[in-house]
Amino acid sequence: MPLSSLLWVFLAFTFPASGVAQKVTQDQPDISSQVGQSVTLKCRYETSWRNYYLIWYKQLPSGQMTYLIRQYSEDSNARNGRYSVNFLKTDKSISLIISFLQLDDSAKYFCALPKLTVLEVIGKAVQKPRA
Repeated sequence: MPLSSLLWVFLAFTFPASGVAQKVTQDQPDISSQVGQSVTLKCRYETSWRNYYLIWYKQLPSGQMTYLIRQYSEDSNARNGRYSVNFLKTDKSISLIISFLQLDDSAKYFCALPKLTVLEVIGKAVQKPRA
């Protein structure tokens, strides 16, 4: 494999929470691309929650998980440097777009649907002024 080639591996997994299965599926085959190009990694999910976060992680060869980007269910598409998402709430899908690929982008990528804590829910509350 030439040095300029990149490879991704995808896994599917589920997260049980509060007795309701929250499911995240990555069934896209491995992807190979070139340095400098862009790539889109797809993820589908199921949840009964009204408000939630979706998070993309990258797993380094050492096994360490690195946070890449987070999408809140009520916000428009997130962006973090070379990472951006295409979030389609109605389709229950979120794609990670990696721009200007680099050699160290070769890794396993995970999409996660973690359970919101009480503080995160309160933090997203909007207080309206009294009339």
